[in-house]
Amino acid sequence: MIMCQDMMTQAARLFMTVWMIAPASAFAVAPSSRENNVIKPASQLIGSQNPGKVFPDALEKGTPETFRLVVSISKQRAYLMAGSKIAIDTPISSGRRHGWTPTGEFTIIEKDPNHYSSLYGEFIDSLGHTVRSGVSSRIESAPSGTHFRGAPMRYFMRITPQGVGLHAGILPGYPASHGCIRLPIDMAEIIYRYVSLQTPVSVVE
Repeated sequence: MIMCQDMMTQAARLFMTVWMIAPASAFAVAPSSRENNVIKPASQLIGSQNPGKVFPDALEKGTPETFRLVVSISKQRAYLMAGSKIAIDTPISSGRRHGWTPTGEFTIIEKDPNHYSSLYGEFIDSLGHTVRSGVSSRIESAPSGTHFRGAPMRYFMRITPQGVGLHAGILPGYPASHGCIRLPIDMAEIIYRYVSLQTPVSVVE
C-alpha cells in the first residue's frame, strides 16, 4: 500500500515537472478563421499606397493636345497620360462612399492654384481659432461669434459644375473625400502645371 502511494506521488511530481517546462506553444490554441480575417482598422492602412512616380521622358514630350488624365477608383490611382505613355502615376483618395466621385468622361473646366471649398471647412472665431472642424456650410450654421472658413484645395482642377475636381489633399490610404479626387501636393503641383482647360479626364471604376 505504501509502495503504491509512493509511485503515485512520483508520477504526480513527474507530471508537474513536464507541465512547468513545456513550451507555451504546446498548449496554444490555434486562432480561429474569424480572427485571421479581421478587417484592419483604417489607421493601419495609412501609407500603404505606392508613392507617385514621374516619367520625365514622357512628360517632357507631351503637349497640351496630347495630355489627358485617367483616374481609377478601384486602384486609387491617377495617371497623366502623354498620348499612350504614362507621364505621371500617382496615388489618390476619392469619395469615401460609392458614387460620390462620379465616373465618366469630363474635361477640366477651371484651374485655381489657391482654391478654397465653399461647402466644407470649419467654423473659426474672431482670433482665427477653430471652434468646429469638418462642417458643411450647406447643412450647418456658424455658432454666434464664428464664421465659416472653407478647406484649402490647392492646385484645384474642376471637372464638374457641382464642384468635383482634383486637388492637393490628405491621402489616408483609402477613399476618404466628399467626392473630389485628392492628390499628394507634389503630384498635384506638377499635374496642375502641365494640364490646361479642356484637358480630357476619364474617371473609371
